[in-house]
Order: sequence, then C-alpha cells, then structure tokens
Amino acid sequence: MGSFDVPLDDERTQLDAFVKEYRSALEVTLDGLTEEQARRRLVSSATTLLGLLKHVTWMQRVWFEECVGGTSRRELGLVQSPDESFRLADDDTVASVTAAHREACATARAVVADLPLDTVVTGHRAGPRTLRWVYLQVLRELAHHCGHADILREQLLAAD
Repeated sequence: MGSFDVPLDDERTQLDAFVKEYRSALEVTLDGLTEEQARRRLVSSATTLLGLLKHVTWMQRVWFEECVGGTSRRELGLVQSPDESFRLADDDTVASVTAAHREACATARAVVADLPLDTVVTGHRAGPRTLRWVYLQVLRELAHHCGHADILREQLLAAD
C-alpha cells in the first residue's frame, strides 16, 4: 500500500504509508549495483549509496528504539553521531546493510504499534516530543536522503 492509496485514511495510516514508501525507495537505489558501486564515493563527503542506507538504519534506530523505546545508543550498540553512522566497515555489504535496515524497520513498527500519535516520548537527548513529531522527523530524513540516493545512483549509472 503506497501513499497514493491512502488519501482519505486516518493520519497514522498515511504516515505509515509514506514512511514505508521512502524506506523501500532507499533500498531500491542499490538494486543491480555491484558492491564496489554501492561503496563508491562520488562526493567529497563520506556519503555513498551503501553509507546512506546504513545511516538511515541508524537514524531510525535512534528515533524509534532510543527516543520512543527509551534504550540508549550505547545499550543499542549504536555509534554516537550521525557522521559516524555513514562509515562502512570492511564487512558491510549490500545484503548485510539491507538486512540490518529491514530489521530496524521491523523493530520500529513493533515499538510504535500500540502507541497513539499523541504519545509523549522521552528517550531523546533533546527532550520530550510526541510520536507524531518522531514520525515527521523520520519522514523528513528519509525523503532528504532519498534525494541524495537518487542523484548518486544517477551518477553511478552514467559513469559505468
């Protein structure tokens, strides 16, 4: 079910549809690429297609598992900063990073399943916020990084 399938549904259904769509769109940018292409740096920063997926995995764990779930980054085994979350380990592959992303998405869905959007969550360092705010922040980040991924994929395909 995509975002255009739910124009008159309740707010939660719409948010879930948009988030699901952007999660999938990020994964699709890796389809058909070699490991080398997925890891290739095309910009001066550490941003790569595989690094983007690793970062959004981290980002969703921060917002859903830390902020909503109340488990610290340290307890979750997460790096502390967004910049660190883009860094690829030697053993990171398209398959392993995609699997980690899917696991983080499943965990996120479970964490929020029974919570109303007006629930105030308190696990983030910057203070309390509503679950609705968390959804909007995650959606903003996913959309932002989908744009980056589209451009990087276009550059990769044009170069090869």
